[in-house]
Amino acid sequence: MPSKFLWSSTPDAAPAPSPDRFRPADEAAGSDSGNGLPNARKLASGPSADALDATPGAAPGAKPGAASVTAALTRSSSGKEDLRELEAGLDSLQSDSIRKARIDWSRILLPVAALAVLVILWQLYVSLGFKRRDIVPGPMDVISQIGTLWSEGKLQEAVWTSLQRGVVGFLISVVIATPVGLLLAQVAPLRRAFGPLISGLQVLPSVAWVPAAILWFGLTDATVYFVVFMGAIPSIINGLISGVDQIPPQYRSVGKVLGASRLQLALQIILPAALPGYLSGLKQGWAFSWRSLMAAEIIAVGGTIGFGLGSMLDQGRVLSDMTIVMSAILLILAVGILIELLVFAPIEKRLLRRRGLLAGSTR
Repeated sequence: MPSKFLWSSTPDAAPAPSPDRFRPADEAAGSDSGNGLPNARKLASGPSADALDATPGAAPGAKPGAASVTAALTRSSSGKEDLRELEAGLDSLQSDSIRKARIDWSRILLPVAALAVLVILWQLYVSLGFKRRDIVPGPMDVISQIGTLWSEGKLQEAVWTSLQRGVVGFLISVVIATPVGLLLAQVAPLRRAFGPLISGLQVLPSVAWVPAAILWFGLTDATVYFVVFMGAIPSIINGLISGVDQIPPQYRSVGKVLGASRLQLALQIILPAALPGYLSGLKQGWAFSWRSLMAAEIIAVGGTIGFGLGSMLDQGRVLSDMTIVMSAILLILAVGILIELLVFAPIEKRLLRRRGLLAGSTR
């Protein structure tokens, strides 16, 4: 007979589950080769399959593809059927995102509709006769003048000259401003010393630099580029600093633990993490450079400075021809909008999508 001391020294075992809990399932599913174990495949296909498919954390109105992926990942079995279900769910999610990207016509139709409304209101105001046609020309008058400038070759020359100056000046500004911004963001004494100066230069109107640039460089392209630099560089620096300030401190800690040098930390961790703020600074820098360029071309006329959109605008003022003035204004506006839509908007949208920040956005 076993000793009671042996029974008392044995640890208390967990109570075994009652056989009654498994009896209905055993009777419904049978056993595997008579070994008394319930058949998992049959149990999964029985009435309890719905309970297995239902994921506790799944939203009530989740997409079918997301539900399939969740069900396949949380299911206990790992057969070929689950793998096929998982692939089908992933394909469904991918096809939904592609379908949404293709069907979104509002990005084209809404701007076109807004432009059409503005043109109609413009024509209505001209038709009411509040101002003379030589002071406020109609849309057709401006379109006719644009056609005349195109046939004379002035429009192509003006757009190409201004666009070339703007792009070259902006790229040089990016090359100068990026290392300066990283240096100021990383070195606290330099930021405290030069940060207020950079912010003051950003607030200073770029047109204020035009007279000084004319005295320093004369009526040459150097005058135009200098004004562009002074307009774009402070905005890019402040945008990069703002992006660096939004980086979680854990990123720097991880980089130091992994043995990254200061240069590797700046180029491989801090700069990629600061891309959203840096991109905002680039957009603002382009806007300031384009505005600075127009101001320089309007004031600095003659010499070796070519014929740009600002020169066309000043020429319309000298000739008192509002159709030329309006044509130049619309062309300046069109170039700025196209650069935003074709360059910055796709880059920003792709960056936000890769970081999961596009959900809930109105872009």
